[in-house]
Parts: sequence; structure tokens; C-alpha cells
Amino acid sequence: MNAQTERLLLDGPVGTIEALSDAPQLAAGAAPRGVAVIAHPHPLFGGTMDNKVVQTLARAFVQCGWRAVRFNFRGVGATAGAHDEGRGEAQDLLAVVQQCAPEGPLALAGFSFGSFVMSQALLSLWPQRQIEKLVFVGTAASRFQVATLPPEVHERTLVVHGEHDDTVPLSSVMDWARPQVLPVTVIPGGSHFFHGQLPLLKNLVVRHLSSPV
Repeated sequence: MNAQTERLLLDGPVGTIEALSDAPQLAAGAAPRGVAVIAHPHPLFGGTMDNKVVQTLARAFVQCGWRAVRFNFRGVGATAGAHDEGRGEAQDLLAVVQQCAPEGPLALAGFSFGSFVMSQALLSLWPQRQIEKLVFVGTAASRFQVATLPPEVHERTLVVHGEHDDTVPLSSVMDWARPQVLPVTVIPGGSHFFHGQLPLLKNLVVRHLSSPV
């Protein structure tokens, strides 16, 4: 993404995990605000860590002082293994967290299938450590059983969806969010991939990351 991008090969549950780490530009001696791990859309439909929405999320985190780590799920790129319908992918995400952010402030973000996987991994992480920020984009609630979020993370969570998403209907995301009384930010006219609206998506994420909570 920039001169601060580092290519990583991590150890995963079924072999190597390919990842990219994007570091923020900081003053001398300053430390990143934390590590954000970002999950990509469905591998069987072309989803990779180079997806434009995933890159937009990484840019937002980097702008706000976070180190952003995006990675390829099993069976994608140089990552070993085969697609596992979200089960193994959640283990992949946890392995990335364990190696790239074993301690300190942690944020999670996911797009589409990645949001579903992130919700599953969150259930394993939350009892053990605090998550500073959560970002759900194009949450695949019509296609997968997205986990109910712990009430304690609601104020740390941003859910963004396109009004005219034809891959995941907005109504399905509302059906997931409604019982939790979890706010959903709707981008008027937005599609699943936010064509022409990625700068707006980035600004919404930056605003969320800049809030004190």
C-alpha cells in the first residue's frame, strides 16, 4: 500500500498464512495506537486481502495511527489450506491476532464474509482481552450466522451497509442488529462494494476510530 507496507508469512493452523502489515507514519519515538486485524470477503467469490474495501479499511486505520494487518484466508494466495466455510477461517484470524497482536490495544474489522468470520473470532477473544474498536462492513448476515455481539462492545462498534446492497440485503443486517439494538450506518445508494463511495466509507471509519470510546 505504501513504503510502510511489510509482507508477512505467519504460522497458521493448517500451514502458512500470507499477510500484509501497513504501518502508520509516526513521529520519532512514537508507538502505533494498536494493531488492527482486517478480514477479507468470501474466498470462493474472489475475496482477497487486496480487495478495495479491505484496503480502504487499512488506510483508515493507518491514518488514525494503527498498524493494519490484512491477511489471506486459507486457500487464498500463498495461504495454505482449503476453504472451510468460516470455521477454519476464524482460527486463521485468531492465529494472526496471536502473532501480530499478542498484547496491547486490538481492533478488528471485516468486510462481507470477513465480518461473519470476525464475529466468530470475537466470541473467542472477548473473554480474554478487550477489543478497542470493531468495524463491520457489508456484513454477510443473509448468508451466514453472524454472532450476536457482547453488549459491552456495542459502543466500540461501527456497522456500515449500503442501501442498495444486492449481495447482502440491508433488511438482513437490520434483522441481525435489531434484537441487539445495535445501530447501523446506511450509505444512501451504496452497493455491496461501495463503488464510487470508498472515500465516504473511509471517512466514516476514521470518524469512528477518532471517537474517544
